[in-house]
Amino acid sequence: CKLYFVSSDVILECLGFSWELHRAYLCKSETLSKLFTWAMARANPHDLENKEKTKTRKIKISLEIHDPLITKIAFAVALKNLYSIELDVSMEDVLGVMAAASVLEFPSLFQKCVIMMKNGICSATIYSFYSAGCKFKQELLVNACERWLEVNLVPQLGRQIHLRKLSQELLQKVLRSSRLFTFSEFYLLRTTLFWVFLHLSKRCAFLERETGQSYMSVFQCLRLHGITSSKHLEDLRHINFFPQTWLTRILSNHYHALENGGDMAFQRDFSTQAVRFGLLIKEEPKYCSEIVSLYGFFFQIKAVRHEASSYSFYMQRVKYTDPILSFFTSERSPVSMRQEREVKYEIKAQALIDGKWQEFSTYQLTQKFGITKPSCRSQVS
Repeated sequence: CKLYFVSSDVILECLGFSWELHRAYLCKSETLSKLFTWAMARANPHDLENKEKTKTRKIKISLEIHDPLITKIAFAVALKNLYSIELDVSMEDVLGVMAAASVLEFPSLFQKCVIMMKNGICSATIYSFYSAGCKFKQELLVNACERWLEVNLVPQLGRQIHLRKLSQELLQKVLRSSRLFTFSEFYLLRTTLFWVFLHLSKRCAFLERETGQSYMSVFQCLRLHGITSSKHLEDLRHINFFPQTWLTRILSNHYHALENGGDMAFQRDFSTQAVRFGLLIKEEPKYCSEIVSLYGFFFQIKAVRHEASSYSFYMQRVKYTDPILSFFTSERSPVSMRQEREVKYEIKAQALIDGKWQEFSTYQLTQKFGITKPSCRSQVS
């Protein structure tokens, strides 16, 4: 086995370091190709006529980089890939390499990084990847990050310190999304409270105070009328976070709804005011359900797995005497004796299929739910 080492013929001055390169490999980078062509054009014509001298002479080029994302390591990885047929980037370096590829105008490496970031979104990377997508105008990456947040804001990010990296603008955008998943409105409220707490690095100030007023618009995105549990309502009062007028309005809405047999007279816009409940389905078990209570009516949300990738979703009304409700009734939950309850609802299912998020929906439906079959069951999604 014989190895041949060819000495470099290009010196790149960048980031306070001299990088030894070979002109034959600069073609992958439009930036370096232009710099090399420009340097050759400025070279001494007599030197270019001397072929032997041209072969041994090293061309010096320089590149200024002011992007803090581009470290020497990231830049070295980008330059290394000029020599590789198979592009090689680690997830640890991908952000800096992407920035370096952008400066170098190295399209194949840049797209490699975009794909890696799109597939590597998690709680630790979500905001840095989203920011990079915005900075480099990569709509697919931005959309992927927003989609991840819509599904994982509450169940994953909401329980981690990485939540504090989320900007207020991005949080508000996700909170307003019609595809936002939450177990209930209270879980969404709790996540938002955690976010404010992490931003302030101390116990949150009351929203009416000067320090809290800038966050008012974030909490106006929440559907606080969907928090009906007496325990959760007590928590709202004890945390001393919301203006008293907000709490009074929430309790007043609940009182009127209970007095009118569950009719939510103050909520007229389904797309922005419907109360949300959700289930998170994993590989096992094949059957999953959750009981929800609203103004004396009880419903069971069900998800059933039929095959490896086939599911059905529906909800059904549960009679107040059902043994499964013993926990709820013991928690001071009101009980309605009405035989029928007209409900406007929509069941949505979101799934990651072959690397792409797909959404299935019954769309908005209005149905009278009885307490016996078949009237107790909704349509199946």
